[in-house]
Amino acid sequence: MPKPDIHPEWFKTTPVLCDGKPLCLVGSTKSELQIDMWLANHPFYTKSQVMIDSEGRVERFMKKYGLNSTDQ
Repeated sequence: MPKPDIHPEWFKTTPVLCDGKPLCLVGSTKSELQIDMWLANHPFYTKSQVMIDSEGRVERFMKKYGLNSTDQ
């Protein structure tokens, strides 16, 4: 037999908010959900992602320890 009163309260219509604006309603154990990122403001989906051209791991290692790719 399950123990009574051990489960958190379930809210059937919990608002999901991003920057104070309601996005949708979901079920949750919290009365309100605050999120920072979602589909409409994520850089990957809005095509505003900045690609950084940087050295790879091997190149950084070689540069850090003063090695040439021809040294062995």
